[in-house]
Amino acid sequence: MKHTYNISFLLLMCALMLHACRKDEKAVPPTVTPVAPGITGQVKGFYLLNEANMGSNKSTLDYFDYETGIYHKNIFPTVNPGVVKELGDVGNDIEIYGSKLYAVINVSHLVEVMDLTTARHIATISIPNCRYITFDKGYAYVSSYAGPVLIDPNARLGYVARVDTTTLTVKDTCVVGYQPEEMVIRDNKLYVANSGGYRVPKYDNTVSVVDLNSFKETKKITVGINLHRMEKDHYGNIYVTSRGDYKNTRSNTYIINAADEVSDVLDLPASNMTLSGDSIYMYSTEWSYVTNSNTISYAIVNTKTKSIVTRNFITDGTDKKIKIPYGLAINPETKEIYVTDAKNYVTPGRLYCFTPDGKYKWDVATGDIPAHFVFTTRKVTGL
Repeated sequence: MKHTYNISFLLLMCALMLHACRKDEKAVPPTVTPVAPGITGQVKGFYLLNEANMGSNKSTLDYFDYETGIYHKNIFPTVNPGVVKELGDVGNDIEIYGSKLYAVINVSHLVEVMDLTTARHIATISIPNCRYITFDKGYAYVSSYAGPVLIDPNARLGYVARVDTTTLTVKDTCVVGYQPEEMVIRDNKLYVANSGGYRVPKYDNTVSVVDLNSFKETKKITVGINLHRMEKDHYGNIYVTSRGDYKNTRSNTYIINAADEVSDVLDLPASNMTLSGDSIYMYSTEWSYVTNSNTISYAIVNTKTKSIVTRNFITDGTDKKIKIPYGLAINPETKEIYVTDAKNYVTPGRLYCFTPDGKYKWDVATGDIPAHFVFTTRKVTGL
């Protein structure tokens, strides 16, 4: 099965029909599962945002508590019984800033703002076709496709919305490339990966550079087609992934140096990545129209040497249990590795925990399409 980001008219119509069938269904009740011995430490737990299929309105929020070792599945409805449509349609990103938890809900065109320690609803911020979020100096920056969820060769340029995190209102927007995705901030500049995914086969191939003082795009860096993920290392480099065209051009990983130039091409496919110290962990789920199957890898890149350390960080063979890797995170304190499995994209997924040396520890059922992690150092209560 192709990646869920490769949207087509057929998928959209099927999703709309699925939504019509689900409108009278009740929310899935929360479940509580002990999965590991409780431990104490600076990191108290993590939230996991489940995307769920487009049109199903089934995005859910899970929480793992390190002190109890308990996994709480689908906490949002219980904590927020008055929010009628719950989290909404397609959870695309989740981050923490200050005392608030921000979940980007793509097809519902909003950012859900919650209290960090209770997951209780505070506000929603309306941003059309929003994708990812990052923060700097009291502002949230949210990438937006700016138009409807629709394949369109004439789709408009996207933008980044600047949100005041005190008033939770959009203060300004900056036009960037087509269908912008992840972002990083370096030297008071916002770097935005542009995909052009709606304009297939005319993908975008640029990273927009936005000056945060003027909040204007100052340049575009030509990188590779259909850009997606971004990570900034500790040496002034920005790693950017390209999804390719799913046919003739393969996924790849590029490095932008401090001079805003593409300095390296790693010849390494990547669907998702996360930084831990001097290592970038990444997995790739690359679909082949020739074999009608996915080629899956789990790599580590040493950011100091820009070299590939391994192409399989799961070292005991248990990677064979994972059908479609979809989410990835490293505990910043224990260095445990977390990988989620989207399975068939329409049924509950699974979360796998591995030791720092890549050996299986435990697994647990999640919501549909488990995707985005954020760790918290504040104790979460009331679940």
